[in-house]
Amino acid sequence: MSTENEGKAVPGDPAAPSVPPTPPVPPSAPPAPEAGPTSGPESNPAPTTQEAPTVRAAQPPHAAQPAPAAAEPPTASGAPASHAAPAYAAPAYAAPAGGWPPPPPTVPSWGTPHAPVPAAPAAPRKRTGGLVAAVLAAALVAGGIGGGIGYWAAERGDDGISSTTVSSGETPASFKRDPGTVAAVAATALPSVGTIKAKSGGSQGEGGTGTGFVYDQEGHILTNNHVVASAADGGTLSVTFSDGKSYDAEVVGRAEGYDVAVLKLTNAPKGLKPLPLGDSDKVAVGDSTIAIGAPFGLSNTVTTGIISAKNRPVASGDGTGGSNSYMSALQTDASINPGNSGGPLLDASGAVIGINSAIQSTSGGFGQSQAGSIGLGFAIPVNQAKNVAQQLIKTGKPVYPVIGATVNMNDKGEGAEIAERGTGSTPSVTPNGPAAKAGLKPGDVITGFGGHQIDSGPTLISEIWTHKPGDSVEITYERDGRSVTTTVVLGERTGDS
Repeated sequence: MSTENEGKAVPGDPAAPSVPPTPPVPPSAPPAPEAGPTSGPESNPAPTTQEAPTVRAAQPPHAAQPAPAAAEPPTASGAPASHAAPAYAAPAYAAPAGGWPPPPPTVPSWGTPHAPVPAAPAAPRKRTGGLVAAVLAAALVAGGIGGGIGYWAAERGDDGISSTTVSSGETPASFKRDPGTVAAVAATALPSVGTIKAKSGGSQGEGGTGTGFVYDQEGHILTNNHVVASAADGGTLSVTFSDGKSYDAEVVGRAEGYDVAVLKLTNAPKGLKPLPLGDSDKVAVGDSTIAIGAPFGLSNTVTTGIISAKNRPVASGDGTGGSNSYMSALQTDASINPGNSGGPLLDASGAVIGINSAIQSTSGGFGQSQAGSIGLGFAIPVNQAKNVAQQLIKTGKPVYPVIGATVNMNDKGEGAEIAERGTGSTPSVTPNGPAAKAGLKPGDVITGFGGHQIDSGPTLISEIWTHKPGDSVEITYERDGRSVTTTVVLGERTGDS
């Protein structure tokens, strides 16, 4: 509900002091001019008759109307002031049933009361908005009350009333991270992961940075071959751990085809904690992964992701133009970049399930290029890496399982075709070798190995190298449009040459 204050009398300022009504003016007193301002002391106020602009304001549903005066002069418009519609601001208080103007609201007094101030004569002034004045008065009163209450609450707060605000000092000092969280796994694993710096023995002193982790308490460090290849012949190697301590290291053995190498700290400290090794055969797509390394030289970096694929055939170079390495890799979307190579890929329990080795670059190839992570990283399954590491520690040389046949390494999609001739015009199927004993011949296309589909020569080699020499593996091949399945017993080859 609203009312229009247009051409109506406006009540006096409700903030003015309340005074008792005065007797009517004797007849002998000259009446006030009809259109002029009322003169006289402030103790006998009379409503003004100035035009007020139209203002709409919310009207309380049950506001008390002012009582009419005994005798009032007519307004400028000719109507008695007692018939004017009152203007309302916010319902800060209700008018009493007595005369007009109503007494002001009771306001708490803060400090020593002041003596009443005598009313000054009302100066002629033009009221342009009685409603606006009333709103301002109500706002000032509300502001005064709010300020007073705030001061009172602040004073009372010093007397023991507690606050609901929690300060930073109240954070529990005994906060602990639950076992199995990324933070807990990283805190346990980081002391056993080192940043490897390799320098070649040449005059340029070229080298690079990679990662490795503690394999045993004797000081063996497991890493990638391509991390240490530049320092393998007359170069220098050092391993720096998360505590800042650095140790010289030397190469125990390296397997170029597997891209695995083993170092040993020359002055291994006591108390080394080897990282636990998991079972990469039991890894499932979707399992959580944690990668630790030194991407672009930023040591002790931890990233997370999942296993996004298994048995991914990957052929990667060592960055020096040497022979490729082949792996049936664990694929992860954990961020892996140059410098992560050789570092551990952990599961949610903190066990090593792979060695980070290669990334998919935007150029379309696999390797350790300087391109950044695009969410496709590849790790050597730890079961394979463990077998290689044990062989390297034992003999210093890698041992590879073989089938005794040369396959085409370029074609892809139809399987791995056995070439017509081998390297240097040698037979493509080694006489009396594993493939020959299984009945394979040149031109046969191998399409399955150990239950895995084969689509190319690199894929076949990746699958062969997941086994050990002497393993019996089922093999499927096509000849003259006919599919044949047989069993091959894997042979062995020692060394990379």
